[in-house]
Amino acid sequence: MTGSLLEVIALNVRDAVAAEQGGADRLEVVADMAADGLTPSPETVAAIAAECPLPQMVMLRRDAGFTADADALDRLAGDAKALAQAGAAGFVFGFLDGAGAVDLAATEALIHAVSPLPWTFHRAVDHAADVQASWRAVRLLPNLATVLTSGSPTGVGNGLPVLKARAEAGDGSIILAGGGLRPAYVPSLLDYGIRAFHVGSAVRASWSDPVEWRLVRQWRALVERD
Repeated sequence: MTGSLLEVIALNVRDAVAAEQGGADRLEVVADMAADGLTPSPETVAAIAAECPLPQMVMLRRDAGFTADADALDRLAGDAKALAQAGAAGFVFGFLDGAGAVDLAATEALIHAVSPLPWTFHRAVDHAADVQASWRAVRLLPNLATVLTSGSPTGVGNGLPVLKARAEAGDGSIILAGGGLRPAYVPSLLDYGIRAFHVGSAVRASWSDPVEWRLVRQWRALVERD
């Protein structure tokens, strides 16, 4: 990766346009942030594609948990097809089993469903029972673009040691740092060799308010430190 990647959560066209104006590189498109982000409608993705050229990484998630049964996976596979036709450039998903390990069968089923598009393993990795084992499993999966992680279930502030360790283990190029990301953490993350950043609440007054392009621009400058 040359330079830094800045991904902004967008709920609608207005957010997407503001993210582009502020200098974002790509979007994570979701619905219902009260549930930490669920699958948006194809209509939302199509509307964004019509107004904004930024790549859309679209969430595939039907509820606030990290598990998915066969019925949920079938529905998500159908969602993925419709969302790809609407303009999705890639997807965001990832599952744990009942024991808290990466659910490889469920995750690989969706990888197959969205192929050949890239995908991001979302913060389920931070909630795994064995974080190191979850990373070993995830990093070997095909077509993986990034892993959205804070290093901790409680956010980047508490996860910095884990993110540093993962970067030192050779995973820095796939880490997308997000989840409680604050400006004060960015210098350390850059020092670790992490160059991809994910922001949502940090670029708006609240989740009920739109993205503010000026805040996106501030993040753009922050993550491009020499």
